[in-house]
Amino acid sequence: MELDRIPRSWRPALAAEVKQPYFAELRRFLEEERRTQTVFPSEDEVFSQLELTPYDRVKVLILGQDPYHGPKQAHGLAFSVRPGVRPPPSLANVFKELHDDQGCPVRKHGYLAHWAEQGVLLLNAVLTVRRREPNSHKNRGWERFTDAIIRAVNQRENRVVFVLWGAYAGKKAELIDANRHVILRSAHPSPYSADRGFFGSRPFSAVNAALEESGQAPLDWCLPEI
Repeated sequence: MELDRIPRSWRPALAAEVKQPYFAELRRFLEEERRTQTVFPSEDEVFSQLELTPYDRVKVLILGQDPYHGPKQAHGLAFSVRPGVRPPPSLANVFKELHDDQGCPVRKHGYLAHWAEQGVLLLNAVLTVRRREPNSHKNRGWERFTDAIIRAVNQRENRVVFVLWGAYAGKKAELIDANRHVILRSAHPSPYSADRGFFGSRPFSAVNAALEESGQAPLDWCLPEI
């Protein structure tokens, strides 16, 4: 997990991080985990969120916490699952709100590459996880690295809309200059909290309004069939 695994457009922003001692420790930890455990996503997909959304194209950042820990689910994009995999409950709630907000048809798949390719950085705070063990790679260094990604996006000249769902994501607001960018907060789409402020928050309309206000094109949130 060296700098050459990070997509080229992100390397200038993250080069200093991969030289830090914590990153070397994280790399050693992951090497041992992959040797002895089943780890998601696959090694070549850990940075797929950066691959699909180049640094100079980031318009929106949606922050998740931990990758899905079930087989064939995680592929590097927060909230997204591979084609052919049933959307997990939180993502199903995102789709309900998307339908109510934008009128988008609710798809049977949960593959969000269509968003990423338009400039939506789907970033988890932790980028790997053991099979069937949520939060198993928490506090191993990923949070520091993804904070650096958030800070790098904060340095973008164009307005970026940061979408922070839930209390954990909300804490990252301290890394963002709210005078230059837009921060949208609500409850998390989890079944445990969606009724307490996620449903009805209309985040997709709010993102597009903020983009248009700054002279940027709105996003097409409706997912294509695959």
